Amino acid sequence: MTSPLVKIESHPQSAKRLIDINYEQFMTLVALAEQRHNQKQTKIEKNKIRLIAPGGGRKSAMSPKEGVCLCIVYFRQKPTFGILGLLFDISKTKANDAFNYWVKILRQILPASQMEEVERDSQKHQELRKILCEHKLIVDSAEQAIERPFRG
Repeated sequence: MTSPLVKIESHPQSAKRLIDINYEQFMTLVALAEQRHNQKQTKIEKNKIRLIAPGGGRKSAMSPKEGVCLCIVYFRQKPTFGILGLLFDISKTKANDAFNYWVKILRQILPASQMEEVERDSQKHQELRKILCEHKLIVDSAEQAIERPFRG
């Protein structure tokens, strides 16, 4: 099975269809996410107490480009993490871990919704709620509940 990233890289014109952004936007997002990832890793390295030499240990399972693509595919298609793992040739646990890591980075890069921006200021929050109640809202599909298989 061809991963979505391989498909996007081999056919950049199909990026819009597969991940809902064009290839140039995707590469810009990857560059910003990689920069934020490197800053985060530098901060971790600075505070780390080393037991092994730098560069030792297990290497990351995914590149920044794969991690960002995994997040976008998840938001666009809403597959289970088992299916997402199959698409990116990793386990469902690693797919879940990668998603949770990269989505935090993407949330720092991409603008928040207006409600998230004012949620800590109760006065601004009430003002925004009043304004929004006067208009019809379009709900982002990322906010929709999705049925998942039962794990008993």
